[in-house]
Amino acid sequence: MSGAQTRGACKGFRVHIGIFGRRNVGKSSLLNALTRQEVAIVSEVAGTTTDPVEKPMELRPLGPVLFVDTAGVDDAGSLGDMRVEKTRKILGRTDVGVIVSDCQWTQFEEELLAAMKARGIPAIVVFNKIDVSIPDVDLEVEMRGVRVVRTIATTGQGVGDVRAALIAAAPREVMDQQVILRDLVGEGETCVLVVPIDREAPKGRIKMLQVQCLRDLLDGDAISVVVKETQLRQALDSCNQPPKLVVTDAAVFDLVARTTPREVSVTSFSVLFSRLKGDLHEQALGALAISKLKPGDEVLIAESCTHHPVEDDIGRVKIPKWLKEFVGGELKITTVQGSDFSGEISRFKLVVHCGGCMMNRRQMMDRIAQCRRQNVPITNYGVLIAALHSQLERALEPFPEVLAAYRAAAERLHEAVCA
Repeated sequence: MSGAQTRGACKGFRVHIGIFGRRNVGKSSLLNALTRQEVAIVSEVAGTTTDPVEKPMELRPLGPVLFVDTAGVDDAGSLGDMRVEKTRKILGRTDVGVIVSDCQWTQFEEELLAAMKARGIPAIVVFNKIDVSIPDVDLEVEMRGVRVVRTIATTGQGVGDVRAALIAAAPREVMDQQVILRDLVGEGETCVLVVPIDREAPKGRIKMLQVQCLRDLLDGDAISVVVKETQLRQALDSCNQPPKLVVTDAAVFDLVARTTPREVSVTSFSVLFSRLKGDLHEQALGALAISKLKPGDEVLIAESCTHHPVEDDIGRVKIPKWLKEFVGGELKITTVQGSDFSGEISRFKLVVHCGGCMMNRRQMMDRIAQCRRQNVPITNYGVLIAALHSQLERALEPFPEVLAAYRAAAERLHEAVCA
């Protein structure tokens, strides 16, 4: 992505760089040196950083990044335990991990490195405060495959090497331009975006994922037509030729699918973001779990943002209502927001996640992995809503491989039920 493209990039499209380590090893000093700003409070008092401190910036050639300074993993006491838990949650959305040490290698550093390797997070180790002590050279040799940098963060010594190490460690996919739907709508082709202006629409603007889809189409030189659901028929009739694709807000998918001619592909913003941020194949198969739900089963509904719920909220009102109607009885619904997604989830028969426009892909994939480890099917808002209205196959038509896998799994499920 160019700087012009990424200026003002939202949090979910930034490379998340987590800074971890024990208390008072210089994590905040390193953050300030990397950003060339006094972002984090620096003090000789151990435990000064109590909550994650975030700083967005541009780091070429990575593009837009988000540095996250965390509390010390050796924090003590009941409050310390809570801070450490917050720190560990940051691992779930970390694209590149930085382990800062004051030239000591303890159990805490070893556990951090092991946790990053277990999650597939590329890591670099920064031995800070080399003006006070020097790390054992043998230690650096032992850490094969991990880039090691020596710094004096307070003077800036070695900080340039840290930047170079971050760029070298970043996974190739985070440096590539992210495509949402312009691989589906070519240059000069038309895409109709259906954007309801209801109680859930942000005042004076539209939802983030809708903005991002529109920008992606513009970057691909496609023709964008943006309408409300009540204007879709008029927009389709006014087109000289049928649009290549219609993309709709999931809440009105059934109406839009019935209004759009059968020869025109239809999908939802949320389905597109399942492909972009998560695993559309797994979340499509996860939607099959609705056929197994029974009254009284527990369902987890998870949102990445912390918006204030409205009267007709999609996650708290509409989806629970549609699920109840589909199942034919009450379900036990639990709703979580933001980072409140962790721990024991095996009691749930299904996890329903939002599109994740405010998350990075690493965090969404971490949540999908948690569900996989605990054998809990996971789907997302758009996929589920299309399934509840018997429109999921149509929503998956732009993605033939996923559609074929879904049909095969649905057939196997049907045969198992009939057996």
